Amino acid sequence: MQTTSIFDLSWMVWTWPTGIFFIAIFTSIAAMGALEYRSPGGAPRHGAFGLDTTRGDRLFISILGSCFIMLAWVGWASDEIWGGLVVCVLWAFAIFKWV
Repeated sequence: MQTTSIFDLSWMVWTWPTGIFFIAIFTSIAAMGALEYRSPGGAPRHGAFGLDTTRGDRLFISILGSCFIMLAWVGWASDEIWGGLVVCVLWAFAIFKWV
């Protein structure tokens, strides 16, 4: 009988960067939930896209954009996705700063 580790991602043919990406998504959602529990609301602000967004809206926009960035990155440069991860972090920073 073969035993597998909880950290063995080969069952889904995932790479460690892919696993880290999804762990980061789940962690950010949990952190946002904790922040909302501690300090509810998060006053909406008028951003660059012309939308009134709250913290949760900005998190959703940054996660959705990050998914599309990673898909595009894998389509263009499928060998190394660390660059896509860097672009996703910059995207999320820009969304929370200016939107």
